[in-house]
Amino acid sequence: MGSDIDDAVALAYLLRQPACELVGITTVTGDTAKRAAMAEIVCRAAGRDDTPVLRGGERPLLHGPGQPDVPQYDAIAHRSHTLDRPPDTAVTFMRETIRSRPGEITLLTVGPLTNAALLFALDPEIPSLLGGFVSMAGWFTSPRPEWNAFVDPVASAIVYRHGVPGHRSVGLDVTLRCRMPADEVRKRFTHPPLDVVRDAAEVWFGHRPDITFHDPLATVCVFEPDVCTFTDGRVHVEPNGQTTFTAGEGPHRIATDVDVDAFFERYFAVF
Repeated sequence: MGSDIDDAVALAYLLRQPACELVGITTVTGDTAKRAAMAEIVCRAAGRDDTPVLRGGERPLLHGPGQPDVPQYDAIAHRSHTLDRPPDTAVTFMRETIRSRPGEITLLTVGPLTNAALLFALDPEIPSLLGGFVSMAGWFTSPRPEWNAFVDPVASAIVYRHGVPGHRSVGLDVTLRCRMPADEVRKRFTHPPLDVVRDAAEVWFGHRPDITFHDPLATVCVFEPDVCTFTDGRVHVEPNGQTTFTAGEGPHRIATDVDVDAFFERYFAVF
């Protein structure tokens, strides 16, 4: 949140999706206070200032570049928010929430996997208590690592090694096909809270001509998985964060195709 704009685009969808009970938001990597503030601002723009927002891990578990800066924060910092949330509360919140509602909670990760790895390491029973697990992570047809997996590769390896049954990964193999140029974003991001996201996006457009809907595609797949085609198998994470996939029997499912038109139609339908 606040580095790549698509995190905020995904959050806006969750706040407007009528099938979603958004029980909490956790931020991760770098300045988690500013990331949490941005999430709060987007929630407030949707009239949802009751949604818990908690700060998670700020540094990679062992090695990795991390992501310290939150450049989009300044674009919306004039809106009401707080920066004084206590640090490192995300994992406890996630653990207590999942344990209080076994089989009901879907965990959605759209950033580096530090929080999820800490959660699984702290309480190895948590994966069996989830109702679902969806991640925007991985690039399964390239020797290059995808960013979320690369920022904290040890965390990525921990999460995938747990082998949560039915863990669905939406990677760059399909998300790179879901792009929208800046001018179209400005025309379509008019309904709250997309108007606030549009303001933050102007920082992004200072060095990119479009938005790639990485995180929003994974988010829509929580509710409408048929926008993507998934293949079963097993994901392996290399020390540099590169993800490889072996099709066949295994706990993981990766997206291998996407209906781009259906995705955009269903994304904007909630607004």
